[in-house]
Amino acid sequence: MDEQIEQRKQRWINFLDNPAAGHVFLINYAPDNETPPLPWRELKQERIEWAWRQYERHLARLAWLRDDSLPYLCVRTGTEIFAEAFGCPVHFPNDNMPFALPLVHSAAEAAKLKTPELSRSSLAYLFDMADELRRRAGPDALLQIVDIQSPMDIAALIWDKATFYPALIEAPEAVLELADKVKQLLTAFLDEWFTRYGRDFIAHYPTYYMPVGITLSEDEVGAVSRRVFDDLFLPELTELSACYGGIGIHCCAHAKHQWGGFKRIPGLRLLNLNQPDAVLRESYTVFADVPQMPIGDEADAAWLRPARYPAGSRIVIQATATTYNEARVLADQLWAVCGRAAAT
Repeated sequence: MDEQIEQRKQRWINFLDNPAAGHVFLINYAPDNETPPLPWRELKQERIEWAWRQYERHLARLAWLRDDSLPYLCVRTGTEIFAEAFGCPVHFPNDNMPFALPLVHSAAEAAKLKTPELSRSSLAYLFDMADELRRRAGPDALLQIVDIQSPMDIAALIWDKATFYPALIEAPEAVLELADKVKQLLTAFLDEWFTRYGRDFIAHYPTYYMPVGITLSEDEVGAVSRRVFDDLFLPELTELSACYGGIGIHCCAHAKHQWGGFKRIPGLRLLNLNQPDAVLRESYTVFADVPQMPIGDEADAAWLRPARYPAGSRIVIQATATTYNEARVLADQLWAVCGRAAAT
């Protein structure tokens, strides 16, 4: 089992580092999926037990499903966790993910916020969950990192959007000041996480392996101009990538106008766009030199997609199987179209 895991890790490392690596693929085996508990603090133990069951199922699949997936321990959260640490109230729907409510409405209010100390913040219990899961699984087990958003995106949760967006133009220094406070907390969290659990991990969304670096969501860029991106968003992404040795970015915003900006981020390890198929087909050419993990590329069967990807592209192909036999056949088809030798 350990040998299989190491082989899969090496395929991911090659995929991320080698422009000639070709594609990797993940198969979602639907019978193993279990609806998770809502990520409420009061359900901490239920969340741990769910994550443990999912991990054991994934370990069992190593014996028969030869895709590129890696078993991991999931500390599942919503987008609210860093905004909550700054004092934002959080709404907890009974049928959906929690979300932060804005705390500040002006530059003056934003200036009064203090960066919380990590160990005394609402984030601390997430380390308790990760510690317990790692204790059960052993020191080499992979963890999926919590939901990470960019400092600017977190600032947009803390600051009411009705006044946040005008401030991007009228008071950018105030926005940058708040984003810097967020970045201090975020980097403190990341530094503690990597110290405890190692530098490699499964991305917060979607689930790909990162041997080093960070992953985050960058969605507010869809609502701002290229100039605002260049002035306020790009510098922090560049800094975070340099600090941690690379960056993976998720974006589900309508943000084609920012693709040029994304391409200028040094150390962009992987780009995940969640867009209609027609938009994704454009992105394969624009980002032909960047590994991608598209969401929305479902116009044809998974094993047919590589034929229309540009030469030299690197794509994480995702597919779902509902039965054991379907999963085995799908893996064989994808193994072949990805140009691999017979399985060992």
